[in-house]
Amino acid sequence: MSFFGLDCTRKRETEVERKIRANDREYNSSFKYATNSIKTSKYNPFTFLPLNLFEQFQRIANAYFFFLLILQVIPAISSLSWFTTVVPLVLVLSVTAAKDAIDDINRHRSDRQVNNRKVNVLINGKLISEKWMNVQVGDIIKLESNQFVTADLLLLSSSEPLNLIYIETAELDGETNLKVKQSLTVTGDMGDNLEALAAFNGEVCCEPPNNRLDRFTGTLTFGTQKYSLDNERVLLRGCTLRNTDWCFGLVLFAGPETKLMQNCGKSTFKRTSIDRLMNVLVLFIFGLLALMCIILAVGNGIWENQAGSKFNAFLPRKENIAFSAFLTFWSYIIILNTVVPISLYVSMEVIRLGNSYYINWDRNMYHARTDTPAEARTTTLNEELGQIKYIFSDKTGTLTQNIMTFNKCSINGKSYGDFIDLYSGQRLEITEEMTPVDFSFNRLADPKFLFYDHSLVDAVKLELPDVHAFFRLLALCHTVMAEEKKEGDLVYQAQSPDEGALVTAARNFGFVFRSRTPETVTIEEMGIQRSYELLAILDFNNVRKRMSVIVRNPEGKLSLYCKGADTIIYERLHPSCSKLMEITTEHLNEFAGEGLRTLVLAYKDLDEEYFSEWKQRHHESSVGLEDREEKLDELYEEIEKDMMLIGATAIEDKLQDGVAQTIEQLAKAEIKIWVLTGDKQETAENIGYSCNLLREEMDSVFTVASNSPEEVRQELRDARLKMCPDTEQDKFLIPEIILGNTPKVVLDENVNGEYGLVINGHSLAYALESNMELEFLRTACMCKTVICCRVTPLQKAQVVELVKKYKKAVTLAIGDGANDVSMIKAAHIGVGISGQEGMQAVLSSDFSFAQFRFLQHLLLVHGRWSYLRMCKFLRYFFYKNFTFTFVHFWYAFFCGFSAQTVYDEGFITLYNLVYTALPVLGMSLFDQDVNAGWSLEFPQLYVPGQLSQYFSKRAFMMCALHSCYSSLVLFFVPYAAIYDTARDDGRDGADYQSFALITQTCLTVTVCVQLGLDLSYWTVVNHLYVWGSLGMFFILSFAMYTDGLFQLRPSSFAFVGTARNCLNQSNVWLTVALTALLCALPVFAYRFFCSQICPTINDKVRYKVCKMKEPAPRPRRTRLTRRSTRRSGYAFSHAQGYGDLVTSRKFLRRRPALTHSTGFTPAGRSPGFKPTGRSAGYSPVGREQNPKQKVEPTSLQMFRAVKDSSF
Repeated sequence: MSFFGLDCTRKRETEVERKIRANDREYNSSFKYATNSIKTSKYNPFTFLPLNLFEQFQRIANAYFFFLLILQVIPAISSLSWFTTVVPLVLVLSVTAAKDAIDDINRHRSDRQVNNRKVNVLINGKLISEKWMNVQVGDIIKLESNQFVTADLLLLSSSEPLNLIYIETAELDGETNLKVKQSLTVTGDMGDNLEALAAFNGEVCCEPPNNRLDRFTGTLTFGTQKYSLDNERVLLRGCTLRNTDWCFGLVLFAGPETKLMQNCGKSTFKRTSIDRLMNVLVLFIFGLLALMCIILAVGNGIWENQAGSKFNAFLPRKENIAFSAFLTFWSYIIILNTVVPISLYVSMEVIRLGNSYYINWDRNMYHARTDTPAEARTTTLNEELGQIKYIFSDKTGTLTQNIMTFNKCSINGKSYGDFIDLYSGQRLEITEEMTPVDFSFNRLADPKFLFYDHSLVDAVKLELPDVHAFFRLLALCHTVMAEEKKEGDLVYQAQSPDEGALVTAARNFGFVFRSRTPETVTIEEMGIQRSYELLAILDFNNVRKRMSVIVRNPEGKLSLYCKGADTIIYERLHPSCSKLMEITTEHLNEFAGEGLRTLVLAYKDLDEEYFSEWKQRHHESSVGLEDREEKLDELYEEIEKDMMLIGATAIEDKLQDGVAQTIEQLAKAEIKIWVLTGDKQETAENIGYSCNLLREEMDSVFTVASNSPEEVRQELRDARLKMCPDTEQDKFLIPEIILGNTPKVVLDENVNGEYGLVINGHSLAYALESNMELEFLRTACMCKTVICCRVTPLQKAQVVELVKKYKKAVTLAIGDGANDVSMIKAAHIGVGISGQEGMQAVLSSDFSFAQFRFLQHLLLVHGRWSYLRMCKFLRYFFYKNFTFTFVHFWYAFFCGFSAQTVYDEGFITLYNLVYTALPVLGMSLFDQDVNAGWSLEFPQLYVPGQLSQYFSKRAFMMCALHSCYSSLVLFFVPYAAIYDTARDDGRDGADYQSFALITQTCLTVTVCVQLGLDLSYWTVVNHLYVWGSLGMFFILSFAMYTDGLFQLRPSSFAFVGTARNCLNQSNVWLTVALTALLCALPVFAYRFFCSQICPTINDKVRYKVCKMKEPAPRPRRTRLTRRSTRRSGYAFSHAQGYGDLVTSRKFLRRRPALTHSTGFTPAGRSPGFKPTGRSAGYSPVGREQNPKQKVEPTSLQMFRAVKDSSF
């Protein structure tokens, strides 16, 4: 049973193992497994009102105003009308409820869109189109090419040979390269035979639902045999089927129990640090209010006892003194409630909404190519953008475009790829206006490939042997698959984008990889088709850091071709290559200095007799059971030596525009950036250097890659001691007590120098354990940059939660894929990038835009302004309301503590609604200390927000003291000014109504003067609001104190003629001027003293800007050139195991090969051809990059688990 959305039933016992029988819904339903339906909404029509009100009244202020409303309906207590509280309270509750209802309607709509998708399910021997939400565990479903995987499936059969399928896992790990899965032979033999599939009754026993994406254990029992199941047999929800006509799968986990959903993390109700501080301050204000009311109640008791008896003849009292004091206490609770007016929260929501629209309207954050504007998806977190200390960023698709481009190469000691001016001989920076190399002579060239060094294609045409050997190696040494749907239209399916870029480069320069079989590789060399016998693939792994192939050319010559990291290849070169090594090393350092990913190429001619003997030993080792891997490695080492160096390649993993500049700006703002990526270590490090997160100037970059807890702990401790040798064990921890909680806070430690930390997923798993997390956090926080590689989506969220738990800092997570969703939900601020992988991250984010570079504008401009405006608003709001309220407190000592108000009731009603509402809103929406250009020019302006300098407990106390002083001036100066005075007509001027009006006028003018002092940027709107509010005060004062209104309602408009009789006296205006001056004088003095003695960064920048008298600088879009002495820029995102697949017939496709022509079509340069980018853009899935199209949301896009922490 569910009551108000809360599950009140007994929770199902923890699942230990899962048992599933295929095609048996009755058996599977007995275990009560989750269906494939997802529900992310919070309410339904019956639970919305009670549940939403329950949530809203958890805010202390709402409960407080509801309590005041109850008090105001008691006649013996209240001296104010009840509608003064109920109207604004109902307004606030209604607006919030409407906003929550709209959000939940969108969730319902998203749920329906996902749940109503169609998939073919095998029921009673027939394929029936069913909605996703009706799919159950144990069902057999059919998927077709380019469909999303419906649930976690056991692969049964496919259209491909050996029951292989190709899937894209971008939503899971951010990688767009294809991966291969293979079914068991026993199920694969069923193919698409519906009768056989319907009769299949195999039983699966597997692990319970969990979030491990890289592991699956289970068994399949079919007939009398039991088969082992692992991750290679399982398709996970969120993947996409590619290049496979169809496949059948058995549902293992459905809906919320799928591994993707288990990794999503839960949505928490995000509140800003100002909101949390406000809760503390509101409690303090309540205490102050109670204290003031107690003092006044005691004063009432004393006054009743000493002086009250004298008035019994005029005001008979039946109650005793104690009860009178008790009633007075509650009367003053109502009168003094303006210390926390409900208009404060209404105004805060309006300000946040307005600042959200500024983000949506900002043209500087609009991406024209994809027609994507920035979007503030939530309106409650704007000011938090001005306090970010830690940014957690994904790599692929966030920092990079996930496009590999072949930029440069070194062949036999000569470097190619630079654009040289023919006249000056100088190397020029490549721009899109330059003319690229014309590849029209090659009919098979990829038209998207761009290269600008014409000398390399000339060398190819001149048939230089080394150049031909270079590209022949690139065309042969790989595991790429070629698909030719029509003559000349080649599509490469690469296991890694690096390989795709290299093979594409060879293709354009005349060495075209056409096809492969398990025994041969067919390429087209300068128009001539040649077929090489593939004898062995010496596969890549993270230890070898190289890959080799052994081939026999058509003439019968045996050759070994190898590519890999320079340090690895150099150790295996023939001594005669020493001179060439020196030259190539210079080129490698130059390439690495530009942030390019490098590989070294080498070859070796083999003796037929030696190879036959080596191949026999290789076969014996490969079928052996003992020490197989070690023996194979020895054989590889033996044959991969005395190789001849050919050259090196340089590939650019293209960064998004402006990434390096943005990171540089954010670093100047004292923001630390941690990269959390699923990529391998070398790739992550290389991108770290490319975008200047890691720099050669750093004192050290620590790498933690151990496989045991003890080793990880020791590496972390060694790194920390190197950074700070005399550090103490527990000195960095302090308890922070907030409302009874005592969490530990890790203090920042001063470190001499700059350091970086790189840690892999295995080590991170140990580092995040409870007994080591503080060691890891302490070491990581001492580093300038932290890169976590090979991490799971859940580990990303755990890292964010760790920093949130122990650091008193605001965090931001930014990503573009489904693997970033849990991290985005966990951070204080989640930012989604609408990238190539759809809208997964965007739908779970708080803010979204198209490019990483927009982050600096979001934080340094909008974030800083929003925080500054909100802090100014709160300081001013508390000042004007405390001042307003404290005057009541002083007046109580002169009215016998009778709970009489010092102001007219009309003024009390209109003070926050009309007289002071618009000026403070104008300041909070339009104020800026410096404009956007200077904000970006001086990122250091962001630092005060991180330290909460603009609004804190100290700033609040200063504001309260200032209000106390102002209220004393506002009460006693008018009191003294009209005491025992007469008007110009000789009548007494010291009456209550005249005093009330003078005090009201002084108060209104004083708070407007204070607002003028706080404003840094006067606009027409500000002038209109300030002067208009002052004018409205005088207009309404004269209007409300007329005879006509008095006759209509005497009790409400009792101040007849007071404004006309009082405001025509010169001494009244002198009193107003004196009080305003006395209230403003301390502010002038304090600010002058601070600006001269200890100026803030804002004071310094504003002074500098005023002194320069120049317009704001335009945003700079210069390209950062990076030079370093880094030894290698090696990075290769290849995975182990593809060599075995290539040579085991598993990649042999059923499609008939096309007849290839061997003719070359020479042609001149194509007229009118204009480049669209720089160098070769390779997409591993053969898709247009960043297409401007509407992508259908995936399952995860619609999954937004909203679970309020209060439940």
